[in-house]
Amino acid sequence: MNRLFKYLLFVAVAVTTTFCANPQQMAKLASMTKTSCNPQILEATAGQIKASYTIDFPANYFIPKAYMKVTPELIYANNQKEVGEDFWLQGEKIRDNYAVVPYKTSKSHTRTVVFPYKPGMEKATLQLRVTIYNANKSKNWEYPLPFKIAEGTNTTYMLAKNNGIAFVAQDNYQKEFTEQIETQILYDVNKADVKTSRLNSAEIKAFEQFLKEAQTDQKAKVEGGKIIGYASPEGPEDKNNKLSIQRAKSAKEAYDKTISKRANLNLDVSVEEKGEDWEGFKKLVEQSNIEDKDLIIRVLSMYSDPAVREREIRNMSQVFQTLSSKVLPQLRRSRIVADVKRTNFSDQELMQMVQKDDSRLTEEGLLYAATLFDNADTKVSIYKKAAQKFNSWRAYNNLAALALANNQPDAAAGYLKNIGNKTAGLYNNLGVCELQKGNADKAAEYFYMAKGENGEIINEAKQNLGSLLIMDGDYNGALEVLEGTKGFTHALALLLTGKTDQAVRLLTKENDPDESYLRAIIAARKGDVTTCENELVKAFDKKIYEDRIENDIEFAPLQ
Repeated sequence: MNRLFKYLLFVAVAVTTTFCANPQQMAKLASMTKTSCNPQILEATAGQIKASYTIDFPANYFIPKAYMKVTPELIYANNQKEVGEDFWLQGEKIRDNYAVVPYKTSKSHTRTVVFPYKPGMEKATLQLRVTIYNANKSKNWEYPLPFKIAEGTNTTYMLAKNNGIAFVAQDNYQKEFTEQIETQILYDVNKADVKTSRLNSAEIKAFEQFLKEAQTDQKAKVEGGKIIGYASPEGPEDKNNKLSIQRAKSAKEAYDKTISKRANLNLDVSVEEKGEDWEGFKKLVEQSNIEDKDLIIRVLSMYSDPAVREREIRNMSQVFQTLSSKVLPQLRRSRIVADVKRTNFSDQELMQMVQKDDSRLTEEGLLYAATLFDNADTKVSIYKKAAQKFNSWRAYNNLAALALANNQPDAAAGYLKNIGNKTAGLYNNLGVCELQKGNADKAAEYFYMAKGENGEIINEAKQNLGSLLIMDGDYNGALEVLEGTKGFTHALALLLTGKTDQAVRLLTKENDPDESYLRAIIAARKGDVTTCENELVKAFDKKIYEDRIENDIEFAPLQ
């Protein structure tokens, strides 16, 4: 029995020590080596596919006088191949400078490989082709089959909007608004009685005519008004306060007895008094060509006490004479103000007017009318009218935005040259021009300059910077820049950093193909087949997603 046991032990040892006695045997026993890859699903980042592969060698495998060459290969569309850098290993008795694999102990070696991303690599296979050489490399034996260590490439980061988001200037068109129409009654110095001649002035007559016409205008409604009495800032303040009260009262009587009857309008008006009209005084001085007006304005800013103000101004005797003849008479007054609610042109009226006769349209009307049309050529035509008629910087800006939407950066830059004021929107759009020309660094410079009045980079520029950082593989940097922007690009950055739940909360647009596609990816990662399929149906409307869905590795687990 002992003799039999010793014999079997001898055979086992003999087999163990001789099964890899030569390089050819190493190739035949390829299955004894183990391989792995990190990540198991390849991922494209910043235009590259980077992975680390590991080869585990068991004890008693790698013979001391042998070489091994490991060649990583990326096989993709139509059997195209990208070959990575060879990784050489050597046995412990080879005198060379490669990585050494001992014979009697197990050993692992890890190597990183990088491939430039090319279209079609979404369904790539990463494999290792292994060749064994004898000690002087005169003979070689290839492993029977290459090791397949990873399949598929995640390209989700490429969803970043690398074409740029243009700033579109908004119109201030109001479908309903209230305007104030006013006239005034002037008085003699220290008087509060209304002279008949003043009631028959051209200004009063025009005010009455306006009220008459407003009553027949279907788009206007006089809703109320007010009468305000003032006194010029000269003399005792108490006396002037009483005078403004008396003037407000006399103006109300004149309105009730004369103006409202001639305008055929029984308007409910309130009455108030303002006392000394320092505000009106300052305004008239600013608008005048009085030689020392800057000195007068400085006095007003230095002193708040009315008596001190008047004293200091009177001390400028020559100036005060000018004020007495040109400014103060205009402040002995009562204002009559009517509030008129207007209904602006409807969308349908605007659409007809821009196609037939746009002569009555303001800048705001033209800018808003352009938004009512889906046809890009029609939008361009309307914006050009606004640009020519009003030299509208917003029209030039939006013409540039339309050009950028069609990947026409040179045309966009031509429109932007007409904008004189250096707005944040202008800098953003100049950045998009550079981005579409392939000048990412110059584009980033413009985006960082696109700061609003609060000193912060505007939303569009933040999103563009975020997309650039995503394309460069700096996902955390993108998150920092995108903070507070919400929407697609911010959600993409969150997804790329593993913050899936936060990402989905930012995707609030139901009918947006971009957001639908991102929601589909999130659903796929959670194994929610129904939601994934529903969102892909919405995203399918956009051509780029129609082409992408079939090859996107994000959906492989659900197939």
